[in-house]
Amino acid sequence: MNSNWPQIDYLSWRETCSALHLYLQIVGKYRLAHTPWINHSWNATFYVTPRGLASSPIPDGPGIEILFDFLNHKVVGTCGEGRELSFDLGPSTVAAFHARFVQLVSDLGGDPTFHGSPNEVPFPVPFAEDDRDRPYDREAVRNFHKALISIDRVFNRFRTSFLGKSSPVHLFWGALDLAVTRFSGRRAPLHPAGIPALPDDVAQEAYDREVSSAGFWPGGNSIDYPAFYAYAYPSPGNYRAATVQPEAAFWHDTLSEFVLPYDAVRSAPDPEKALMAFLVSTYEAAAELGGWDRDLLECDHGEPRKVRAPDAAVVTAAPAIGDEKVEREDGPAKGRYLLVIDGAEAEMTYSRAGDGMIIIDHTHVPDTLRGRKVGERLVRQAIEDARRDGVTIVPLCPFAKAQIERHPEWHDVIRKPQT
Repeated sequence: MNSNWPQIDYLSWRETCSALHLYLQIVGKYRLAHTPWINHSWNATFYVTPRGLASSPIPDGPGIEILFDFLNHKVVGTCGEGRELSFDLGPSTVAAFHARFVQLVSDLGGDPTFHGSPNEVPFPVPFAEDDRDRPYDREAVRNFHKALISIDRVFNRFRTSFLGKSSPVHLFWGALDLAVTRFSGRRAPLHPAGIPALPDDVAQEAYDREVSSAGFWPGGNSIDYPAFYAYAYPSPGNYRAATVQPEAAFWHDTLSEFVLPYDAVRSAPDPEKALMAFLVSTYEAAAELGGWDRDLLECDHGEPRKVRAPDAAVVTAAPAIGDEKVEREDGPAKGRYLLVIDGAEAEMTYSRAGDGMIIIDHTHVPDTLRGRKVGERLVRQAIEDARRDGVTIVPLCPFAKAQIERHPEWHDVIRKPQT
């Protein structure tokens, strides 16, 4: 078994995990109280480091950074005046941790004021009043950290293939999940909120844009094992029925999310490949069914020392309306539009529904042609042909539908819904 993907037995360390969760909330709430708001609560999160989880610089006093050092099992604080202070992580109470952390921040020249109760946990007890003894399993914490390092590596590589707005890879202390989120660029319906012990306006701001999100939990959240998750908001029609990879992934009815057990990744011949398949397939389901402009938003995965070809250079070399001709292969029942550029083939397929109507059912643009408006050219040709032939179009393909919605001047040949 790959040592970079250690065993995580949630049931055996859940009390330690619960304690660590609350300790991270204390430090996270301090960071939140002293940083300007960044969209979608990105100012509140932690980041995976080779030593543990770091806050990044907090603009309080001389400037303070907090590190959960999981190699030496300490909380380490540093400040802009060169001081470094720490205290040990071990069996404790939440109240004792809270008191030690408040003292550490004060000694570093900061102002340790922040909201004093947990979020997103059942039956929250104020930190300063939580005197229940908590264990600390050093080996389990170390394994959790080793897993986070491996997961962070895959999440960050997944992030490289998206040109649109994307979150950093970061750990939210509310639900204790490492997450990465992609955005379509469109506004979303107002989120219903109602998340326990979380202000509604925080949840609604977090989801005010369409998202496809994936992450990792060490356990909890209605499951008693570590797992990866993926969801879309708003969830497009038939999203739950989408085919996703790898085979061990499934739709969780209670969570309304796709779930992939950590052990399925850990035991795979190539864990990174298995996890990447989950990230890519769940995103593609959300983007395709949600009608995202994938041609504009996506690119190849990044590689070391290889600069991504900028869209501007590609457009100059191959303008949106170029010399290449869109070909049409038309049959009695089915057909397709075809565009070949530099040996790469893009196509849009359709079916006939009688003499007066065609149904566009699928569009495929290879990664090498993304950013050249190739998909738009295929749809445009279908519109022009429909006008010439006196037929109407039903755009079942989410990509074609999204293109047509952006071009009201094309709507004269679009079949209106029956009322």
